[in-house]
Amino acid sequence: MLQKSKILRLETVRGANSAAVLQLLRRFDSLSRVELARHSGLSEATVSRIVAGLLKEKLVRKDGEENSTGGRPATRLRLDDRRLAFGVDIGQSEMKFAVATLSGKLVETSTERTPAAPLEAIELIASQFRARRKRLGRSRMEGIGISVRGLVNRQTGVVEMGHNADWIEIPVRAELSRTVRIPIQVDNNVRLAAIAEHDYGNLTGLRENGCLLFVMIDEGIGIGVVLDGKLYYGPRDAAGEFGQMVIADIPGGEKHDRPGCWEKLASNTALCESYSKLSGEGRPANGGTRAQVRRICRRAIEGDPKAVAALRGIGHYLGIGIANVVWGLNPDVVVLDATMNDAWPLLEQFVKDEFPSGPGVTNFRNLLLRPSRFGGEGSILGAATLPFRELFNTGGQLNAS
Repeated sequence: MLQKSKILRLETVRGANSAAVLQLLRRFDSLSRVELARHSGLSEATVSRIVAGLLKEKLVRKDGEENSTGGRPATRLRLDDRRLAFGVDIGQSEMKFAVATLSGKLVETSTERTPAAPLEAIELIASQFRARRKRLGRSRMEGIGISVRGLVNRQTGVVEMGHNADWIEIPVRAELSRTVRIPIQVDNNVRLAAIAEHDYGNLTGLRENGCLLFVMIDEGIGIGVVLDGKLYYGPRDAAGEFGQMVIADIPGGEKHDRPGCWEKLASNTALCESYSKLSGEGRPANGGTRAQVRRICRRAIEGDPKAVAALRGIGHYLGIGIANVVWGLNPDVVVLDATMNDAWPLLEQFVKDEFPSGPGVTNFRNLLLRPSRFGGEGSILGAATLPFRELFNTGGQLNAS
């Protein structure tokens, strides 16, 4: 006797087929019904039924006709970008706001200074959202996605441990829901950037059921893991904290943020400290590590030997850490989202120098290492498209207010 959980209901099958069509249109931008059938493996009759429903729901629109070589010309189809969602990326000093379409285009963006108090930040999100909904149309807005640093409970929308001591146990979804009546989702910034890279980054070399590693480097290091098209969260929503992985036996009594952990050796802070020691220049009083990292990368590209040496040292540890994760997870693609990407030709080689080669190292055979396509904007793209994720995963309906 089949277990109840193994039985696929008709609605589930239809939803999965609809999701497959939507994913193909997201990936290829514009396709005919015949092309959708060929890529999906569904019959043309099934595709036609699915498309009819998606057109009715205003999730898909017609996009002209192909040039005919005889017979009736095929109609092109694409995602209907009249559907919109609002996204927020809460950083330590800056908040980014964006409106995204169903196909992942950011139609408008803005930034504001992050308020000191979390509740003030939530009030700012509400006012920014209401202004855009009033201007763009209430019926077009499908939801709000929020990207936050730190440990996030995506089920409850609570930031359990954020970027500073004020962001501890903050019920972001519940507080925002007091003034805004629309679906709201909250997630970690690295994971949202990872899924944005997977969904909208035009990845080559990633198998349909493959594995993507997304490595974000800033003051620390975080990894987003996408398996079979889905983010891996772990049982406590804390997967991906590889920055705490110890890769050098450096004395110290700490068991968290140990001196030899990966992010202590390969982060923006580590690069700035290394260059300061080599060059004799002090750390800048303002501008933050990103501005300093950009200066170091520019000097490295121009041939400054001290900047090259500092970047090589960081690339050495970065490569060791990535290699450790590759040994364990056997990914198809590794994407780096880092300010250090400004010196990508050098950084890429320094990282790859730590990768093993030879006939016995299958984990690294055909492994693609590449920089993020979004240049630090992956988290806001992931947040702004978060309200659409369930639609693309299951084919379920959107919930416009």
